[in-house]
This record gives sequence, structure tokens and C-alpha cells, in this order.
Amino acid sequence: MKLALTIALIIVSIALSVVVLMQKGVEGNATDTFSGSVGSSYWDKNKKHSKEEITKKITLVLGILFFVLAAAISSKWVH
Repeated sequence: MKLALTIALIIVSIALSVVVLMQKGVEGNATDTFSGSVGSSYWDKNKKHSKEEITKKITLVLGILFFVLAAAISSKWVH
């Protein structure tokens, strides 16, 4: 059981690394941060279907899975 969890953790770790490296950096300056300027283009309104948004969701799921697997491996009940 522990071997299977370890292999799954390694696979999730590699996938998480690849997905994080695929993401673009956040662009913007300090003025945008403090003024809260928001674009009103078509792309800004439909961000939930963009590649960046999908990548963020995948990163979130893989991150949660990583911590769950790590906790399961370190628990006393897994042999």
C-alpha cells in the first residue's frame, strides 16, 4: 500500500512541476494592483474558459492531491 502511494506521489509531483512551469507569470504594475483596474474585453469576461484558468484549476487539484498523498504516506495507519 505504501509503495503504491509513494509511486502516486512521485507521479503527482512530476505533473505538478510541469503544470506550474507551464503557467505564465502575472503581468501588471503597482498602479493596477492598488487601483483595481479591470479590463472589460471579451477575453477578460470569459476567463473561465481560458487556458490559464484551466491550468490554475489543474494546479489546485494536483496541489491538494499532493498534500493528501503526503499525509497518507506519513500517517501511522499505512503499512
